[in-house]
Amino acid sequence: MKADRATLALAALGWILGDSERAERFLALTGLTPDRLRGAIADSATHQAVFDFLAAHEPDLVSAADALGVAPQALVHHRSLPE
Repeated sequence: MKADRATLALAALGWILGDSERAERFLALTGLTPDRLRGAIADSATHQAVFDFLAAHEPDLVSAADALGVAPQALVHHRSLPE
């Protein structure tokens, strides 16, 4: 999957939200609520939170990368890019 930062962040967010326990952990760690997430889904800060969340937990990083068809390093790389 070759994608721009926003597209990759949204795909990764979909992967995160695909598992209820992981989704709950994401919301708890970011301080977002489901309503706030819906309203901020296109914001660069939300995309940054997605990349930060994945980078902070290697098992999720590797699993997300595998599911998205990218290298884990690509997700980490996008973490440091401006939107």
